[in-house]
Amino acid sequence: MRADGGGVRDTLSRSPSPGGVQPIRPATMARVYLAGQAVAGALWWVAVFASDTVRVWTLGAWDPRLLVGPDLLLFVGGSALAAARGSWRVAAVTAVWSTLLTIALLGQGLLDRAAGWGVLLMLAATFGSVATAATLRFGRIPTGWYFIGPFRFRAARARSRRCHVAASLTQLVVFWVGFFVVVPLLLVAFERRLRVDWSALAADPWPTVGAALFLVASPLGLASCLTMAIAGEGTPLPAQTARRLVVAGPYRWLRNPMATAGVVQSIGAGLWFGSWTMIVAAVLGGLAWHHGIRGAEEADLLARFGDPYERYRASVRVWVPRLPGRHGDRSPGAGQVTGSHR
Repeated sequence: MRADGGGVRDTLSRSPSPGGVQPIRPATMARVYLAGQAVAGALWWVAVFASDTVRVWTLGAWDPRLLVGPDLLLFVGGSALAAARGSWRVAAVTAVWSTLLTIALLGQGLLDRAAGWGVLLMLAATFGSVATAATLRFGRIPTGWYFIGPFRFRAARARSRRCHVAASLTQLVVFWVGFFVVVPLLLVAFERRLRVDWSALAADPWPTVGAALFLVASPLGLASCLTMAIAGEGTPLPAQTARRLVVAGPYRWLRNPMATAGVVQSIGAGLWFGSWTMIVAAVLGGLAWHHGIRGAEEADLLARFGDPYERYRASVRVWVPRLPGRHGDRSPGAGQVTGSHR
């Protein structure tokens, strides 16, 4: 994989797999999704007019007769036409309509404390419509937009280890407070306001399980942060990334222990606060990083560190460490100071 102006280009989508089977092209997957979205939208409208329960849960006080015409044309019809023709312009129209409808439904739902499930369904449809329109336009979901500002890869300035440690710990505190306290509290308020909360998560043993997961994963995140600062002479922030390739500490066993720790901590926070949307967001965030961001990070590391990183990448897994005793029971770069910038 490599980074380019439009983001990460996955070479696997352009070449046959080792078994000789041609992978499904992203544009084909986008068209299949749009076809399924068209069918799902049509079935939903059938359910709305057939069941008052579905209508209330998904539209609240809105009169479906005022909405059915435009939605069948722009959402159901637009999705079907975009799937049939592979047109990114038609998919973009569907995405714009979905976005506007989601904003309106969200505002009304928050005011009336209703239509929560409709809001969630439309959020998912909006994301899917935007993603498929981008895929049809660019051949993949572009990720270059992510690598700007503080997320643009730049090696940290030469400073003392004390400065790198201080900067790294500051970033860690801001990240932990923001994503493991503020975000779940906002999501809990969102769920309760829209009446889509899951009360079972508030009962034992889930808060205890959540606390245990968070406490188990937090030392991994902290150790990774400190290793990045001390051995890598950088910080977790891409704009101040490590100056040296490091396989010390947790990086001997995982290529991105911070991502692993972050996903587990997020799930733990979701269980502790009783937010199922936080748990879903943690899983989706991990998938988004793995499929959308990881390639660019690894391309940057490969460009800066060359063969040593290539050997490291070939020997160390991303999420799950290898069992001791395999492959000669040697960690990559043993005796070296190397490491990932994340």
